[in-house]
Amino acid sequence: MSFFKNQKEESIDKSINRFGLIAGGGRFPLLFAQSAHKQGIEILAVAHKGQTTPELERYVDKIYWIKVGQLGKLIKILKTEKIKDAAMVGDINKTLMFSNVAPDLHALSLLAKTRTLNDDVLLRSVSDEIEKEGITIHSSTLFLNDLLSPAGCLTRRKPGKKETKDIEFGWKIAKEIGRLDIGQSIVVKNQVVLAVEAIEGTDEAIRRAGKLGGGKGLIIIKVSKPQQDMRFDIPAIGPKTIATMQEAGATVLAIEKGKTLLIDKIELIRSANQANLSIVAL
Repeated sequence: MSFFKNQKEESIDKSINRFGLIAGGGRFPLLFAQSAHKQGIEILAVAHKGQTTPELERYVDKIYWIKVGQLGKLIKILKTEKIKDAAMVGDINKTLMFSNVAPDLHALSLLAKTRTLNDDVLLRSVSDEIEKEGITIHSSTLFLNDLLSPAGCLTRRKPGKKETKDIEFGWKIAKEIGRLDIGQSIVVKNQVVLAVEAIEGTDEAIRRAGKLGGGKGLIIIKVSKPQQDMRFDIPAIGPKTIATMQEAGATVLAIEKGKTLLIDKIELIRSANQANLSIVAL
């Protein structure tokens, strides 16, 4: 059963026995590869230097390393390996767009036709280029639907009345920021927005808000975009998020049911309970 309306949960095609993993950073690609292996699927990974953890090599059958921006090389690898099904999994540090990217000719041609470098437009453009070569780009949660958050309070501690008011205040604002493709998270205190996530990512936005909010009583709201494409850029939280919340003085993390990945779920909830923090999925 789908966790959310108007979007069907993608099921695994039983004929797929070999799969391409286009890997970014973080734990997500590792979990994806592990889950696929458990289902008997061979994984070929194309990883990004300086972004993807080398640990991924332990969990895949074959791996190639490319630089961020080498779109032509990425497509050539997938075609040479006769990959017909793939997924884009994990983050690419967005600040690289302004520093350490050397796009190849294929990527430069794509950028010339792209009206904006916003996440949605850029990722869909890259996905479209890959699919032109006969390679289907699947949801990044294809093998991991059990990690999508259920509804309700996930921790022992529930938000208080004041905290609930901040969540209600911030939810619509967070959705609008998502609609504009600015970011996925905002930080609120006493019905005032202290920080909006942009290119720096959620953790840095939380840290910035911690300084502005006196290091206590922060409410974090992290949602999917109204136009969220479940093939990539899925909101995700993990134990690292909890550590950053503690550092900044946050007490509640509000997320969206069925559209947020719980990375290392058991450790995530254990850490939140130990810190007396609340995670609520709406």
